[in-house]
Amino acid sequence: MEASNSDSTADLAKPAPKDMSHHFSDVTKARAPSKMKEFYKYFLIPNIGQFAGGLPNSQLFPFDTLEAQTAKPERWAPSPNQPGGNSDNDVPSLPSRMRAMSLSKPSTASHVLVPHDAPTSDPFKKIDLASALQYGQADGYPPLLSFIRQFARECLHPNVPYEGGPEVIFTVGSTDGMSKALEVFTNIWVEGKNDVRERPGMLAEIFMYANVLGQAQPRGVQVVPVEMDDEGMAPYGPGGLEDVLANWDNNKGKRPHLMYTVTMGHNPTSGVLSLERRKEIYSICSKYDVIIIEDDPYWYLQYPSAEIEEAKARGLPIPEPKPANTLENKSGYPFLDSLAPSFLNVDVDGRVVRLDTFSKTVAPGCRMGWITTAPEIAERLLRVSEAGTQQPSGFAQVVIAETIMGPQPDAPASFASWSARDWSSFSGWKMDGWVRWLAGLRGQYERRMNRMCRILEDNAYQLKQSTPVRKSDADWGVITKTRLYDFQWPRGGMFLWIHMRFETHPLWKAAGSKGNIISGTVLSTALMIFLTRKPFLVLVSPGLMFSATPKIRNERGWAYYRLCFAAETEENIDACSLRFGQGVQRFWRIKNVKDLESILDEANGLHTEAASEVVNLGSWMGC
Repeated sequence: MEASNSDSTADLAKPAPKDMSHHFSDVTKARAPSKMKEFYKYFLIPNIGQFAGGLPNSQLFPFDTLEAQTAKPERWAPSPNQPGGNSDNDVPSLPSRMRAMSLSKPSTASHVLVPHDAPTSDPFKKIDLASALQYGQADGYPPLLSFIRQFARECLHPNVPYEGGPEVIFTVGSTDGMSKALEVFTNIWVEGKNDVRERPGMLAEIFMYANVLGQAQPRGVQVVPVEMDDEGMAPYGPGGLEDVLANWDNNKGKRPHLMYTVTMGHNPTSGVLSLERRKEIYSICSKYDVIIIEDDPYWYLQYPSAEIEEAKARGLPIPEPKPANTLENKSGYPFLDSLAPSFLNVDVDGRVVRLDTFSKTVAPGCRMGWITTAPEIAERLLRVSEAGTQQPSGFAQVVIAETIMGPQPDAPASFASWSARDWSSFSGWKMDGWVRWLAGLRGQYERRMNRMCRILEDNAYQLKQSTPVRKSDADWGVITKTRLYDFQWPRGGMFLWIHMRFETHPLWKAAGSKGNIISGTVLSTALMIFLTRKPFLVLVSPGLMFSATPKIRNERGWAYYRLCFAAETEENIDACSLRFGQGVQRFWRIKNVKDLESILDEANGLHTEAASEVVNLGSWMGC
């Protein structure tokens, strides 16, 4: 897509991204472009005689076509973009509109066919097996990469404030993207071998995606926790970002120059970072020269109904709606423009590395994602891909490309009879369809979230009735109300972060049979196991596993569970949410230490007769 003269003039007025090469690791600085990959630009010349590359002959691939039935983009009903109803009586309010929508609304499917050879020489339109299954460029399959690059630059991040805008390269999912980012920005540090003052550090929220810990720690990277609130990372205050960086002790290692954060539907806490908060955090990162790795697989899952429905459920005043995106440039898609924008949209320095994935928008097994960042950083990341994973699977790329971009013939026979002109005129989802698909997914998950939250609200307290001690009060009943847990309705993502009030449990701080004290960690572990028993059969993820450091895990990680409302079937959302609430109610009635300890004896393994029936609200693996 060619830029207009006014677009070009506006772009020239933007500053160039700053040089971030001083943050590159020693290995990254030493990487040179792949000599063979440099040849690939010549491979794209139409009718070129191919004597250079060690490419197998595409006619000998054992696949003539790839076919699939895929959803049409309007399969799922979207939820409203605005958090409140219109004053016009003819326009229903948000809650009534949400309840009027079916949770599941399957519609007819499309037939996708990827031919062996497409009748075009344009590499950006050529979607076929001959090109997709061949060796290719490490940044991605040209047709799909071109589409996603346009989507990222024009639709997701239209306000990037540096000259030329960001570049996009494909990854084998966000985990791969994070691995490559660590490779680019950190040197390996070994305790006892390297000077502690040279140890690299990485800032992260106090609760974080556990898999990143497993990636960073073997490299010797010190994870530095930053306090957070319901929205996300705290810029100021005790333990906030400014506090951590301004008061850094160099004897603990190098002041962190890298930050990892999930800002939209935070994993595990579900907060969404506002534009105002992003500007504050970005300003601090610019001040202290910190690279921001923004991992946002849930960016399209922002729930405008959560704040309103939460207030209604708790009898609180309904908050005034506030627009999430007040930046000047818009995508033209109301759904996308209603969402909180990425750090990229305020990235004046070119220090943001954005990780995206198809895992939550298509399927995790695709193992496909992309990185959006300043060209200089993208080039270094690409060098890592060239020497490692190269591009994602050609099968996955070509099927997604055909689904989103088209063409999509009705059947192989009809496709074979079409002319090149007919073939090229048949459209796939295109950009409109892709955005509509994302909006429909948001609608599905938002309705699930609301259903779970309503049921959990009903079980948050335990009521007990007792008889008055004095005879004069015999006509009265005494009701005791005990808070079992509290939570914020998720503002985004796939998770509900629930704060268990174990301090109200009858056995809190009681003496164990072996002289131990019944601590929060003990109660958290016992309840998790208890919930897997019949009749509850619910599995949750303990907050212990999301704690950024052992100190946080010991002091407060035990007080939380992460519940995933995405993983279970929609038919079970209500039932398993109710069983969770009932299980917690029953657990609070355990008053005998020996009963509690018998549950803990099962910690080494679930009872096998029930394991296959346990409902997974934890979604431990993958997300």
